[in-house]
Amino acid sequence: MKDVYLFAVGANLCFALGSQVYTLFSRKVGPVWMNLFKASLAFVAFAFTIVFATGWNQVQPLYVALLVFSGMIGLGIGDVFLLRSFSIMGPGRTLILFGFQPLILGSMGYLLFDQTVDIQKFWAITFFILCIATFSFEAFKKEGHWQMKGILMAFTGMLLDATGVVITRLSFDQNPDLTPLEGNFYRCFGAILVFVIWSFFKPINFIDTFKKLEIKEKWLAIGGSFLGTYLSLGLYLMALQKAHLASLSGIAITGTIFSSAFECIIAKKWPSRYLIIAFIFFLLGMRILVF
Repeated sequence: MKDVYLFAVGANLCFALGSQVYTLFSRKVGPVWMNLFKASLAFVAFAFTIVFATGWNQVQPLYVALLVFSGMIGLGIGDVFLLRSFSIMGPGRTLILFGFQPLILGSMGYLLFDQTVDIQKFWAITFFILCIATFSFEAFKKEGHWQMKGILMAFTGMLLDATGVVITRLSFDQNPDLTPLEGNFYRCFGAILVFVIWSFFKPINFIDTFKKLEIKEKWLAIGGSFLGTYLSLGLYLMALQKAHLASLSGIAITGTIFSSAFECIIAKKWPSRYLIIAFIFFLLGMRILVF
């Protein structure tokens, strides 16, 4: 079981690195293009890995459909909100707000999988609300508004992602032969499907936008997507197969630490006092959840 949680920490490290790239390109060309790019690259990478490394297993069509649907709402729609929040608030602040996810997943795990939940841990909500209040006050001091748009984007992305995780876990429980690689392949297909439908209403200009990028930017987009989607999802679903849902989500603390650190390093500046205060509230909330 310890290996399971090491996979989760590795997934968070990869995602934290990828999130810096996602933020850059979400601001430059928009979260929809970035999301489609990372889902497409991961889809191709998972397909090649399955064909040449593990082979395909038989999965009930119902659960293939559920995995595709999981990808649509989590990796597709949910990540558009997530990347939009990255572009507004930055990945460090956005992922701190994901501290609510263990409570959501814990509740879903209790209702759907009979996993135990300590009701006392819902006191952690108090500290996560203080995180939100701190970020809002910081935005008000800097920009004259409470930055509710970014906060709502983060929460919407978190809820959709949590729903996708629960559906994915259900598919794993009902299909013992299903591998994380195959699960990710179907989920990435679901994400791509969202943007295929999206393009009928609003052109994404996927190829043209990629062509306009400089060579360095193209490789940066590829590397970030490989780390933040292919490797991160691969490791995360290896953990998701067997881990306790609330505990697994609680390890998100590592992703928050990594993202906040990388964000400060890239910006070449120390974290603001508001970020430090919010992070202290976050640690107190996670202390209640994890221990």
